[in-house]
Amino acid sequence: MPKLLFAKEKGEWLDFFGLDMLGRLGDELVIPEDNELIPLPEGATLTMVPGRVPIGVDMLNEKGRICSLTYDPYKLKNKEDKEKVWAVAALLPQGYTRTLLPAITDMGEPLPLLGYTAVGIMEDGQLVAAAVQTDEHKHWHPKYYNTADLNEHIAKVQEEFPNNSIIKQLALCSLEYGCFTAQNMFYRRWEAGLPVSPQCNAACVGCISLQEAECCPSPQRRITSAPKVEEVAEIAIAHLQQAEDAIVSFGQGCEGEPSLQADLIAHVIREIRAKTARGTININTNAGYYIGMAKIMAAGIDSLRVSMISAVPENYAKYHRPCNYSFADVEKSMELAQKLGIKVALNLLFYPGFNDRVTETEALVELVKKYGVKQIQIRNLNIDPTLMTQLYGSGESLGVIAFLQTLKANLPDTEIGSYSKTVK
Repeated sequence: MPKLLFAKEKGEWLDFFGLDMLGRLGDELVIPEDNELIPLPEGATLTMVPGRVPIGVDMLNEKGRICSLTYDPYKLKNKEDKEKVWAVAALLPQGYTRTLLPAITDMGEPLPLLGYTAVGIMEDGQLVAAAVQTDEHKHWHPKYYNTADLNEHIAKVQEEFPNNSIIKQLALCSLEYGCFTAQNMFYRRWEAGLPVSPQCNAACVGCISLQEAECCPSPQRRITSAPKVEEVAEIAIAHLQQAEDAIVSFGQGCEGEPSLQADLIAHVIREIRAKTARGTININTNAGYYIGMAKIMAAGIDSLRVSMISAVPENYAKYHRPCNYSFADVEKSMELAQKLGIKVALNLLFYPGFNDRVTETEALVELVKKYGVKQIQIRNLNIDPTLMTQLYGSGESLGVIAFLQTLKANLPDTEIGSYSKTVK
């Protein structure tokens, strides 16, 4: 069994071999199964979970007895050190889906919006994470990003488009937020982002670009104005004409809902296709603004990636908190895409212990079959576990491994992965 890992308040990582690692599935504490653990992936990082005490299980004294680790100078072999200890979590690179959350106490201020993953340490020092690989990160491995020459690439493109507001925004996203799709615009390869919308028609609980003041802080700032058609078109055309496996995507972490800029996007799509047939034009969207989505699809978009936490309408509404649309509008947009032969993928906001509940799994399978969804991209939901419990309570879960097996068995023609792909 892997052992408990924790951190001192000042950042020193420690292991505690008196307690075995536990994980959390929803609000249930569980002992990890072998198939739920992998060696900590390359590109993963460890983070202290502030204000949260780690929970381990003492397998040596009373089998299965769960213990909360609090400060004990005798167990830590340092009678003088009164520093607090906090839980540790792993943050996974893209392409990995967490199987368990960290086993931690529910207390303190809301946590920053991160994808907290259970992590432990073996007796030989090997770190393990509660995760499974769900996609090959051919284009998304961290080693390809934040390179020593990134500033040179940014300067070159800024010189090419000196007055382009999107290039200025993407430079900020590249350097301040480390955004991969922003950086790809400057590396001129793969999928590059095109943020265009300062407004949104939802108020998602875990929104990463705009949060209510009393909630957890957003990790990035939303753009405040829409760019001009010419600005979007010129950089999109350049990318699609030159980049390997070229994709341009509307709908990024630094913006609201892109379909609210439907007229702009439709105009840009037509400008692009007047100059080049190369590459894929994609939109990451909640698909709730049907009128706007219809305009974008009519203009010739190649693919949609529809974000949702649940295919159960009432559970969808609890998290996304839609304004002026309903889940029925999302389905209407997906139905139109199906009729027009446009590739539809789901961006499934995934949380162990919720999405793998039986009712959630059944609803998801039904939705995918109904609208011919080609791909389910499983994305670890960045959220405080306490907030999720408050939203959805508890429920019986299949477990993440069984959930993935169920999807593959019932949806043999649907790709289960993590990344957008080019449309052939």
